[in-house]
Amino acid sequence: MSQSLVILAAGIGSRFGGLKQIEPVGPSGEFIIDYAIHDAVRAGIDKIIFVIRKAIESDFKEAIGDRAVLIAQRACDGEREVSIAYAFQEISDVPEGIEVPAGREKPWGTGHAVLAARETVDEAFIVINADDFYGAGAYKALVRYLGESAADETRHAMVAYILRNTLSEHGRVCRGVCEVGPDGCLESVEELTNITQGPDGLRNDDRVLTGNELVSMNCWGFKRSFMQALEDAFAEFLSRTGDREHAEFFVPYVANNLILDEQASFRVLDTTAKWAGVTYPAECDDVARHIQELVDEGEYPACLWE
Repeated sequence: MSQSLVILAAGIGSRFGGLKQIEPVGPSGEFIIDYAIHDAVRAGIDKIIFVIRKAIESDFKEAIGDRAVLIAQRACDGEREVSIAYAFQEISDVPEGIEVPAGREKPWGTGHAVLAARETVDEAFIVINADDFYGAGAYKALVRYLGESAADETRHAMVAYILRNTLSEHGRVCRGVCEVGPDGCLESVEELTNITQGPDGLRNDDRVLTGNELVSMNCWGFKRSFMQALEDAFAEFLSRTGDREHAEFFVPYVANNLILDEQASFRVLDTTAKWAGVTYPAECDDVARHIQELVDEGEYPACLWE
């Protein structure tokens, strides 16, 4: 069964102050996104789709896209063809009859970003953030589940991480805390903001947390049918909130509604792996140390494209 990896990278330039300023984290200058390509292809993915902004297309291809081909070829030892495609998340991509609010400066979040890939996805697909390091096990688990459940378009999946393994030493974080049913499927995702470790323990603005909670880091596995669900939900979302300049359309919003309406299930695939990502600039060094440890342990080659 053919599967794609959709990498959400439309915000990569603004988050780091410009595409050229993305910090390398691997021993040969690799970015986090390079390890995602390596891990996904080794797990069986045969199409990589970058969701970016049209304005950064040239710089992105020069910095990341061109060498993605080399990384993919090495990851599968040249034994199969891995294609590279691009989709563009633009603020103007809205349903017919909807006007972009005056003053709106950026697109509508992760749900809108995934929807931007609708013309390039024609099979089951995995969705990740470009600046999150998920670990090889996440891709293996998702590829396996999507393959085993291929006959049922209503069965999706997500990889959940233990909250304490996703915290930052450099500031507060936002995480989607998952409620999981006895059948191992997602019941809801609640977005919690301002999570921090303080003298009185781990907490956010509203509650004390144990650190053992399972959280979503935007690592999903979807059947092709999810694109139609996104499209329908986005139109409905805009009809209610589209006039708000800062309204955000997130993937968990759609997943929660599908679960409530009993139209789909989302198997929660948990992992004990340590998530690594760059929310704050100082975290680049932390990610680099984590990856170097994995290189030293033989999990990755010293250079992904040679």
